[in-house]
Amino acid sequence: MAEKIKVYSTPTCPWCERVKEFLKERKVEFEDIDVSMNREAAMEMIEKSGQMGVPVIDINGRIIIGFNQAAIEEALSER
Repeated sequence: MAEKIKVYSTPTCPWCERVKEFLKERKVEFEDIDVSMNREAAMEMIEKSGQMGVPVIDINGRIIIGFNQAAIEEALSER
């Protein structure tokens, strides 16, 4: 199964960096989407999560808001 992991982030968000480092440490491939530069992606993120804040992580359709390490690990284990 081709897994899809998207991290909606901005360059100035420290929690976004933590999420990306966390995924890199686990050798998990993900698409980093800069919502500060991409209005369409920002609207997609808001539609999926109901949130305007970042980070928002989409792991195979499971939406995680913020750097919630336990929720990220759980979603990754379900892949």
